[in-house]
Amino acid sequence: MGVPSSNQVFDIIIAGGGIAGLALAACLKQALGAGAKILIADPRLGASEGRERASAIAPGSRRLLSHVGVWERVEPRAQPIVEMAIMDGRAHDAVRPTELRFAERGEPLAHMAMNDDIVAALHERAVSLGVECARASVAGFSLLRYTIEASVGPASPRARLLVAADGARSKLRAFADIATIGWDYGQSAIVATIAHERDHHGRAEQHFLPAGPFASLPLPGRRSSIVWNEARADADALLSLGEEDFKRQLEARFTLKLGAIDVASKPLALPLAYRIARRFVAPRLALIGDAAHLVHPLAGQGLNLALRDVASLAEHIVERMRLGLDPGGADNLSSYERARRFDVGASGLGMDVMNRLFSNDLPPLRHLRDFGLRLVDRAPALKRLLIEEAAGERGAAPRLLTGQAL
Repeated sequence: MGVPSSNQVFDIIIAGGGIAGLALAACLKQALGAGAKILIADPRLGASEGRERASAIAPGSRRLLSHVGVWERVEPRAQPIVEMAIMDGRAHDAVRPTELRFAERGEPLAHMAMNDDIVAALHERAVSLGVECARASVAGFSLLRYTIEASVGPASPRARLLVAADGARSKLRAFADIATIGWDYGQSAIVATIAHERDHHGRAEQHFLPAGPFASLPLPGRRSSIVWNEARADADALLSLGEEDFKRQLEARFTLKLGAIDVASKPLALPLAYRIARRFVAPRLALIGDAAHLVHPLAGQGLNLALRDVASLAEHIVERMRLGLDPGGADNLSSYERARRFDVGASGLGMDVMNRLFSNDLPPLRHLRDFGLRLVDRAPALKRLLIEEAAGERGAAPRLLTGQAL
């Protein structure tokens, strides 16, 4: 896992060894085989996050991970979500009726899996397929006539395409002078793992509170992952409380429906913002994942949007390279951008509108939104459409999301 030499030429260099970057490397190498030279670079490549963070894996994303050969390793430690209940109200309401319910139909609504498990499985798979790895950051690049020269640690290898999968504070996006549009929510998401006495039976809950949504997502065993949205100052104040005081505040929201609870991991507060890059591509550069878009975690779609980017970009690259064409050509990158722009914009804005609609306690608005939720609950066709949208199955979905090979 050394730094490449400056005279090496790759087809694709991927900056960022998180889930999106590793998944793209594995998908490309599996489809193209020994004929494709792929390098992935990250100073923490293969390392654990060192904290318990879980993600909801939608059916389309699960199919991608299954096709690339990593889901069989992740699944034994994942928890299927078989039911989702949505509620509206206040933290101290004595009764919390379910306004909208989704149940599995032939397959789970999603799976909860630990990020470290997914990264470890993808890294192992990428290495076994022959992806070259470098524990170094990609600090910048220079455009040449037919390639792009990347600064990978002390070396300057070249590639036909450079992919920025280096996160929300992408160095490569900034280096390419690609601006973002969006706003700060003034909210933070408190994330933690909770242990409880009774089984959750694979049920997830989303409780819309005036300060923001509170989600309880099932994990293997008698544990759940929480995503607790509060105004930023309130979130900081909550994390400054002693253990017992924090637990009392948590009990008011989680309730004791599953018996006594304990906080099983150190709570963390993650600031929330909405950011979308004005362009997803530049000459011989493509953005994926958080480098391209950062959305509200309301429906747990951040990682799934990133894996939709992976599926789309992989499809565009593989089709071109099998024809002997340039994967970093301007027409190919423009096609990728068109394929992703609407989906990302619609999903991000949809979650933004939902958060604004429910993060308040105005009585007329509350009655109207509860009526809307109950109306959807009584419309099977609309519920099915929402499930398919969350699964990434609607529209011209990339082949990997529907279980097809590239």
